[in-house]
Amino acid sequence: MPFLLLLLVGIPVVELYVLIRVGSGIGAFPTVWLVVFTAALGIWLVRRQGLSVLARVRASVERDEPPALELAEGALLLLAGLALLIPGFVTDAVGFLLLVPPLRRHLVLAWVRRAQVHGQRPRPDRPRVIEGEWRRDDPD
Repeated sequence: MPFLLLLLVGIPVVELYVLIRVGSGIGAFPTVWLVVFTAALGIWLVRRQGLSVLARVRASVERDEPPALELAEGALLLLAGLALLIPGFVTDAVGFLLLVPPLRRHLVLAWVRRAQVHGQRPRPDRPRVIEGEWRRDDPD
């Protein structure tokens, strides 16, 4: 709960601070124009990359492969779009960073590796043991 509260209060406070600093440096109208421009550019880029990820998902499904990594990248693109829609320069920076495909792929792979470390995955160096009960049913 405190983390969510920190996000809900902290992000707008930081954005307001940065907007005021930038606005005092370049003026109010250029600041507003820059915020609108970065949002429009970001949404255009998210749409374009989203269509690319969707094409990769379709290709994976056609090859009968699970499109897990592509779907995770799509989720990060959704997060990037949300960050770019929030007015401000800090969230725009986060959104544009998430639009960099190698960085996005690195984040997805790091998340997968971390999930495998914390999950109960069988290790290849240990024998796989399945416990259970059995009985023999002979026709005798």
